[in-house]
Amino acid sequence: PVTAGSIVVPYGHVIGNEKWRGSEIAQRLQGKIRLIFEDGLGLVDFHLSNRTCILYISEADLVAGDEFKRRLVRFRNASSLGGIVIVEKTQISDQYFLAVQKLVVLELGMVLLPVANQGEASQLITQLVSFYVREQSKDHNRNPFLRKQCSQLAEPSVFQTVQQIPGVGKTKALLLLQQFGSIHRLCNTSLKELELVVGPTLAQQIYTF
Repeated sequence: PVTAGSIVVPYGHVIGNEKWRGSEIAQRLQGKIRLIFEDGLGLVDFHLSNRTCILYISEADLVAGDEFKRRLVRFRNASSLGGIVIVEKTQISDQYFLAVQKLVVLELGMVLLPVANQGEASQLITQLVSFYVREQSKDHNRNPFLRKQCSQLAEPSVFQTVQQIPGVGKTKALLLLQQFGSIHRLCNTSLKELELVVGPTLAQQIYTF
């Protein structure tokens, strides 16, 4: 079951799936953010906000076969939440990474963030939570159109994902997001459109990737 959408995340908190209690991620998050465990989160591992959640794929999940793929597809089909997929990219799981990247980013249109281990994942979750807290606490009387545009560009997970493309640094990533607005649109854009933004050489690299 996907209970995504029915969960209300208190301001500045993270709701974690009960199965993570006592894990390295949970231990490292303690003291940095307020973590509440709940049963019945279904496919979701962590809820960062009412709109965004994390699905975690461990090295063991990747090696064990296709069950994690079915889980991601079920989540995508049943939920309107923004899903961030965190994947353990290690020496053992590296061989599976390209296939996961293709599924998550190109086919499901979700954000993919590779980490080396649970310690790195906890740092990433902490950064994302502080970003959401900043976003929520901003003055909401500002122009809502501008706010939507800014928050999309400043979305750290999307920004970091675009920077994973070979040859794309912070400046180019910002340019691409300003132009195309989302990873999904960027993936489906033509070579010609890319050339207009970053020039022919880098456009070809991005297109191939």
